[in-house]
Amino acid sequence: MMPPKPPSRPGKVSLWRYARMFRQDILSAQPERLYRAWMAAFRTPFFRSYMCNDPALVSLVLKERPDDFPKSDRVRRGLAPLLGNSVFVTNGETWKRQRRIIDPAFAGGRLRDTFPAMWDAGVAAVERLAPRADGRPIEIEAETSEAAADVIFRTLFSIPIEHELATGVFEVFKAHQRTSPVANLGALLPKWFPRFHNCETIRTAREIRALITRLTAERMDAIGAGTAPDDLATKIMTTADPVTGHRFDTDEMVDQVAIFFLAGHETSASALAWSLYLLAMHPDWQERVAAEARAVMDPGKIYFSALKKLTLSRDVFREAMRLYPPVPMMVREATRCEHFRDRDVPRGSQIVLSPWHLHRHERIWDNPDGFDPARWQTENGKDGLRRAYMPFSAGQRVCTGSAFAMAEGPLILSLLVRAYRFGCVPDRPAMPVAHLTVRGRDGIWLTLTPRDTPLTQETQT
Repeated sequence: MMPPKPPSRPGKVSLWRYARMFRQDILSAQPERLYRAWMAAFRTPFFRSYMCNDPALVSLVLKERPDDFPKSDRVRRGLAPLLGNSVFVTNGETWKRQRRIIDPAFAGGRLRDTFPAMWDAGVAAVERLAPRADGRPIEIEAETSEAAADVIFRTLFSIPIEHELATGVFEVFKAHQRTSPVANLGALLPKWFPRFHNCETIRTAREIRALITRLTAERMDAIGAGTAPDDLATKIMTTADPVTGHRFDTDEMVDQVAIFFLAGHETSASALAWSLYLLAMHPDWQERVAAEARAVMDPGKIYFSALKKLTLSRDVFREAMRLYPPVPMMVREATRCEHFRDRDVPRGSQIVLSPWHLHRHERIWDNPDGFDPARWQTENGKDGLRRAYMPFSAGQRVCTGSAFAMAEGPLILSLLVRAYRFGCVPDRPAMPVAHLTVRGRDGIWLTLTPRDTPLTQETQT
């Protein structure tokens, strides 16, 4: 059984029709040939766009000359209501200063320090599902969203999802996610054209930022009083830029927390939901992951070292992000004239890098549309991992929390599959669509029934 894949658009279409398709879903708005092409050009009356699937060009843009290809302002404007001037959308010296402050919080032993919070969030997710494990269909994206949000709040602010402010952010974000596409329609318009946002997008973004402001202000006060917990928020807010000595003020921290929540919650929730769906489609792999989890995870003493032993779970999670990269496309802008694959690329052109197409490229991967976690142990899989796998971007702008995500995802996946058996709902098949991340068009519906082995919350590190 092949994993679901959105149909490609048929042949050439008018700019007006493309704009309508783009607004509904950028994945199905693209032609089938992009799964084979190394490079493709797209023109509008206002600018030129070039999709680069050639691994050499991707490396050039992201790793070799990243400063010559900053993030496109078209994407920033689409996400501005929620993200402000966060590290996700800034460029140049502002971005470098922000990363110098943020990166130390995720370096060294911080993953070990946050592991107990991840484990507690995973166990809490198992417990929340217990009353619903009766074999009836449930929408699993809602559950993985809550689990991923719980991880963010526990690791960032040392509060569970049940905390009043955490619950408020989570509930409003669910509304925001469905009103804001991964790319605003303004991305197809000239830069001087005014950007308009859905009224609901603006309203929910304001509510989210107001709640985050309360959390951030309270933490600032706790830091001043010497009572702040030693978590990620405290680490970031007390770290000074080693070059300028600058620290984030409340407004700047709100921008960063907004992207931590988006990047750390939306993307993890998407990857985890698709992982469960793929395991439901392939019961043989599900049983192997469950057996590994039972062998590795002694519920009375969960050690940090167990993460290294979740190899099957990690391969499944990695394969899910290959097939359904949470952020399907990223856009850079050429700051000078370029020459790519015998084509002149004018200054100001939009350079589109598409993990969605790169991860399914027919010239790179064996069985590109198939689910095969074992591929990572093959030469083809290892080569693809090196050259054409970038769910967290690559180069200097690689997601600072990528190591956290690759710990959190397999850990929670193993905890869930260890406790429950997941099954497909035949009359509710999933179909991917791009909103802020790659989600199910009508949700991702699964059944779950309990396995025999219980879990406890006792944790050791």
